[in-house]
Amino acid sequence: MLKKQNKSLKKIHSLAAVIASTCLTIAALSLNTAQATMHDHKSKEAHQENLIGLQLWSLRNQMDENAAEALDYVKDWGIKDLEAGGRLAGNSIGDFRALLDERGLQIVSVDTSFEEIRDNPMGAAFKAHYFGAKYATIYWIPHDGDAGFNIDNAKEAVEILNTGGKILAEHGITLQYHPHGYEFRPHEDGTLLDYIIQNTTEAQFQMDVFWIKQGGGSPADILKKYAGRFTSLHLKDRLPGAPITSSGGTDMDKYNVVLGKGDTGIAEVIEEAKKQGIKYFFLEDESSRVLTQVPQSLEFVRPLINGE
Repeated sequence: MLKKQNKSLKKIHSLAAVIASTCLTIAALSLNTAQATMHDHKSKEAHQENLIGLQLWSLRNQMDENAAEALDYVKDWGIKDLEAGGRLAGNSIGDFRALLDERGLQIVSVDTSFEEIRDNPMGAAFKAHYFGAKYATIYWIPHDGDAGFNIDNAKEAVEILNTGGKILAEHGITLQYHPHGYEFRPHEDGTLLDYIIQNTTEAQFQMDVFWIKQGGGSPADILKKYAGRFTSLHLKDRLPGAPITSSGGTDMDKYNVVLGKGDTGIAEVIEEAKKQGIKYFFLEDESSRVLTQVPQSLEFVRPLINGE
């Protein structure tokens, strides 16, 4: 009886050893798999750390002529991320999405307007979700062009940005306002832009370095002053010596130059943006030379943004 018990114990010990060995093997494989998955995830994060995109307004004329061909340019430039969705170039929204999908293009920030956010913020939220966008961006605050942008316009803007921004945030979308240069009129100890940024709590901002400089501001200084308030950039350079304007407009064909050839301080802005963790850099070229200028601009900024 004792011998049988010993034999049984030996079998149990042997089986336990096999089970333990198997468990250790499985644990090791699981650890390796987890480490590999983590490595892949970190690699993807590193790859996606800074995204160089294009504001599709740059190709507005080409889009109107042949949308498919215009989007082919984007793909050929090695750009996958877009700011778009406001103009469909005569396509239905479904057909426009199909053109993007066929080329592996993704809208990161969808175009919206002050009026849409004021009157139908859910429309902007639905549009952003349809395109898979993280952001919705306003580019212009309506105001009397002759009288100029004033404190009443700024107060209304703050109200709409806060109200609409809160609604969009509830649906996972960040509302951005893109200052356009007319906000640099003096107000108290600063400017109307200061007032808007300081009083907006439910939306973020997108810096277009051209329009900040065009309005009389310093892109790098404002980025530093309001660290954490800008979630994306428009990279667009300005001919040195171009006249400052407060209207939000100028001769873009004359003054919009290749990145690195202008006076906006692109390199310093990118350096500061990276320090702040800003990940989205949208090139925008509003000149008639867009097809030749964008490749040159990409050659300049890619090493600055991602060390390519």
